Amino acid sequence: MPNVTVYNQLGESVGEIELNDAIFGVEVNEHVVYEVVKNQLANKRQGTQSAKTRAEVRGGGRKPWRQKGTGRARQGSTRSPQWTGGGVIFAPKPRDYSYKTPKKIKRLAMKSILTSKVNDEEIIVLDKLSFDNISTKVAKKVLEDVKAAKKALIVVDNKDDVVYKSFRNLAGVEVAEAKNINVYDVIKHDSLVVTQDAVKKIEEVFA
Repeated sequence: MPNVTVYNQLGESVGEIELNDAIFGVEVNEHVVYEVVKNQLANKRQGTQSAKTRAEVRGGGRKPWRQKGTGRARQGSTRSPQWTGGGVIFAPKPRDYSYKTPKKIKRLAMKSILTSKVNDEEIIVLDKLSFDNISTKVAKKVLEDVKAAKKALIVVDNKDDVVYKSFRNLAGVEVAEAKNINVYDVIKHDSLVVTQDAVKKIEEVFA
C-alpha cells in the first residue's frame, strides 16, 4: 500500500497515512479516464445552438429573375444557401448531447486518476483543514505552506461553509466534498489537497 506524508496547515510533516491499494494503487487505465471525461464534458453541453434553414428564413418568395435568357445561373429564391442572408444548409438545431456511462467504468476511472495523482506526487494530505473565520488570505497561505499548485482541488469530508468561502475567491482553486468529486475535476487540477477524514470517505465511497 502507498504511504503518503501527512502535513498540518503550516506545511509541517506530522506523520504518514497508508492509502488503500484498491483505490490509490490500481493499474492506471488512461482510455477509461478519457471516456469518462468525454462523457462529463458532453453532459455539460447546453445544446441550445440553433440556425435557420432556407425554409425558416424570412423572405425569398419571389423568383429573383426569369429562368432563361438572362445569361445568369438559374435561381429560385434569394434565401438559398449561396445567397447573402440565405438559410444554412445543414443548420444546427437544439439537441441533447448527454449520455450515460456505466457506474463500474466511472469508478474505475476515478481509481485510475487517484492512483495517477499518487504516482505523480500531486496529492497532499492534511491532518485537518479548519479556519476560525472566513479568510482568503489565510487560505492562500495554507496552499503556499503545503506547496500546492495554483490550480488545486481541496477535498473535505463534509460541507464546511467557512472553508468553502475562504477558498472560493482564489483563482484556479475549488472545494469539494469527498462524496461529490468527479474525474474531470480531479484531472483538471494540478494538486489534490485532501484531509485525512476525506481520504477515509473517498475509500468508503469508491471501494
